[in-house]
Amino acid sequence: MPSIQEIRVAEPDAGPYAITVGPDGALWFTLIHAGTIGRLDPVTAELSGRTLEDPAAGPAIITPGPDGALWFTESKAHRVGRLDPVAGVIESYGPPGDTQDGPFGITSGPDGAVWYTEMAADRVVRHDPHTNEVTRYPVPVPGAMPSMITGSPDGAVWFTANQANAVGRVDVKTAEIKFMELPTPESGPVGIAAGHDAIWFVEIGAGQIGRIGFDGGLREYPLPDRTSRPHAIAPGPEGMWFTEWGANRVGHISLDGEIDVYALPTPDSEPHGLVCTPDGIVWVALETGVLARITP
Repeated sequence: MPSIQEIRVAEPDAGPYAITVGPDGALWFTLIHAGTIGRLDPVTAELSGRTLEDPAAGPAIITPGPDGALWFTESKAHRVGRLDPVAGVIESYGPPGDTQDGPFGITSGPDGAVWYTEMAADRVVRHDPHTNEVTRYPVPVPGAMPSMITGSPDGAVWFTANQANAVGRVDVKTAEIKFMELPTPESGPVGIAAGHDAIWFVEIGAGQIGRIGFDGGLREYPLPDRTSRPHAIAPGPEGMWFTEWGANRVGHISLDGEIDVYALPTPDSEPHGLVCTPDGIVWVALETGVLARITP
């Protein structure tokens, strides 16, 4: 049974939503309701934060960029942000005019670019971090709601299409987009991550974990509680970790499909994003102003 420690990092209504490990080895997380990017040193427990120019910007997903910065989506301001972890400078990028594109998932691609989704515009976007050239690619299914996105060693970025009941793949060289329809109807895929052996994703509507091998083979693994509303997934040393947003739990699935789930100490803590550090510790963003530290 893993040990779970909860660390308060914000007021209960600030909402830690996503979390990642930065190039400095620190934990960086979004406070979606406070318009702040937080930082926690996992060794010293020093806590700091940087509030965005627009505190209502809604910072959602955050990722290390290929340029040594942290990149994040501003889901309510319809922009993407870049934070220099050394200088502490935040820059923001977005299309001109009053757009309502809904950027959400964001990742570093295998081509050295930043890629993100626009849920409301049904697009996947490539942002060159060196030239700031932006290219938008419409997905092939209207109303697909592209959600989370991940870089992959197979020369692509993969994303979940929440309302199309599919997972999409973008070849970063040709920009060709292919959809893989999921077997379970209305499964609602959301979180997605590249594991050591495949692309893994969660189905919030079906209570399942999905796996797509790099050979194209697809398999779904039902969770013990099909109503648990799995939200995010991240690779660990011996499998994948995921959050059960609707059941107040964190789970682990091994590479051969064995599933274990663990209850969080505080009821109704709303686990969302998570990350596994190089030492095997799992950190989870709880939307109650807390980060959970899980030692397997």
